[in-house]
Amino acid sequence: MPPYTLDDFSFDLRRGAPPDQIWVRGSTCTVNQLAGTVCGVAGWFAPPLAAPDSRLTITFDIDGHRVVDAARPGAGDRGLLPSGGTWYPNRLVRTGTYHQYTDGRLTSLAVESTLTPGPAGYDLSLKITNRTATAHEVTVHPDLAPTKTHHVPLADWGWVPPPAGEGHEISLDHSPLTTTLAPTSTTTFTLTVGRGGSPDGYLTDVLARLPVLTSDIPGLEQYYRRSLAGALVCWWDHPDFVTRPFIATSGLDGGALCAYAWDTGGYAPNLLSLMLGDSIIDIIESFLDADLTDSYAIAPDGTGLGVAYAYSGWSLVALARAASAHRQLDPTLVRRLYDAIAAQDQHFQPVGALRDYGDQSNLLEMRSSGWEHVVASPNAERAWTLDALAELSDLTRAALPSTLRADAQQIRDEVVHQLWDPQAGWFRSRYPDGHTELTYSIQAFDALDACPPEIAAAIVEHLRPGAFLGEYGVSSVSAEDHLHYETADIDWSGAGAYTGEAPQLALTLWRNGHPDRAWDVLKRLLWMGRHYPYFPQDHYSDKPGAPLTGRRINIIAGLTGAEAILHGMLGIDPHPDGSLTVNPVAPGNITLENLRFRDHRIDLTVTPDTHRITVDGRDLPPGTTLAVPAR
Repeated sequence: MPPYTLDDFSFDLRRGAPPDQIWVRGSTCTVNQLAGTVCGVAGWFAPPLAAPDSRLTITFDIDGHRVVDAARPGAGDRGLLPSGGTWYPNRLVRTGTYHQYTDGRLTSLAVESTLTPGPAGYDLSLKITNRTATAHEVTVHPDLAPTKTHHVPLADWGWVPPPAGEGHEISLDHSPLTTTLAPTSTTTFTLTVGRGGSPDGYLTDVLARLPVLTSDIPGLEQYYRRSLAGALVCWWDHPDFVTRPFIATSGLDGGALCAYAWDTGGYAPNLLSLMLGDSIIDIIESFLDADLTDSYAIAPDGTGLGVAYAYSGWSLVALARAASAHRQLDPTLVRRLYDAIAAQDQHFQPVGALRDYGDQSNLLEMRSSGWEHVVASPNAERAWTLDALAELSDLTRAALPSTLRADAQQIRDEVVHQLWDPQAGWFRSRYPDGHTELTYSIQAFDALDACPPEIAAAIVEHLRPGAFLGEYGVSSVSAEDHLHYETADIDWSGAGAYTGEAPQLALTLWRNGHPDRAWDVLKRLLWMGRHYPYFPQDHYSDKPGAPLTGRRINIIAGLTGAEAILHGMLGIDPHPDGSLTVNPVAPGNITLENLRFRDHRIDLTVTPDTHRITVDGRDLPPGTTLAVPAR
């Protein structure tokens, strides 16, 4: 198959599940449809401009009869009626019908609107088709609310979308709005709000780097594509942002149009590295230029935001290790990473070889006391981080301390010694005064890599229906944990999970030799590929859907779904020394084409019993380690 195009990520709007908020992106602007309409447009954001209260509504005069576009309830002539549409990463197409027979005369029109973001505004085209043998006089009446754009400095774009405010008026331009529509003919009207413009090609290079997957496993291919689509809508190419591209944590609705280190590097580092190409180094350095001891994210201009997150340092090292698989890293960058980790370690209180990572503000933001202070994760990730830094130091001759691997092993030993509860088969959290909590959090599974086999096996046994497993996903806190489980704050407190967590759990299980359990987790998520154009911040585990309010409608961690398929199910394992191993364990037939690795093209054909690897058109025996010299 050829590389993907944007049209390959189309989504039928009729299949949308709650919260069903539809936004569409350009390189510098994001625009919202006006829900329940065929042509209406709601707010938009084009940093530094915010216009959340902007509204464009459309009405029509058909032979002097007013037709509204509002999907009004009731029977009879209620105006233009929505009939569906298609979302694409760079445009939104909606369709509607008006079909009325009155006083012996039939009026039957099909309306199709196309909403396309511009640099700071949007274009709206209205295609109207006369389905009768009678001509009609058609006039379009646009009504743009008298709101203004609000100038918000780039340093102020954080988790919450910018509010409405006073600023510059928003312009409305359009083609002639009246025409005679001949029988069985079509006409098109065009309108521009703010600065519109034709679609740009800022995603062309990214699409060319994406591996193309096909499969006969029901739902897998759709889930993979939707996971990729969720990353594409986080891709900003703005001349005033700290990097180009800038990978926002969310951003579609104007919120979290910033980059969290944990989201950027902690969930899909391998696939994100592949998509970014050499610009991944700029991304890593932009975080290092901020103070991770006092920030969890960077604003679009690089300004640090928030407080220290315990997972930030590990996430950046994971991203750097993934980047190293595709290119030789500069030893200066490796030393900067080590310095950032050392500074973050100094920020958190030592408890033997472990660290006290503070309260919920530095960790999971749960609402009950529980997974806080001295915890298995991210102490286990800290051990992995030190091992990874030692590996990168060896490869780049960065001359980091020779004790890193020994320090990592000591951390792993202490995670078990200080925190493991053999009766519960789970890790305790330890508070500074000696109080402990037994919190059945999904984060414990992230410590599997640090555990001896018998402890890892005990942890995995908690993955069962009625505990962590729901019909539609994984619960962030086990439903059997009656002290900490709740149903209102689902991303970290139960009844659902942050969208990156369940596929990351599946990936962890594949990597630790539990392919059946891994597939049992991932298959519970495949419904999302059928019902979301892009994945929301979190979703329920016992019913299909996500919270209607209070959450971001898209998240870069949605890319973890594709990461789990490629690097878990298909066993693609890139190493910092330039080698690549492939050991798939798939429950069906999968074909992967156009996997790019150090200027080579790799294609896979996988069945439940065997697999075939092709590198630059040449077949390799199964189990071969692909050694590619560094560039």
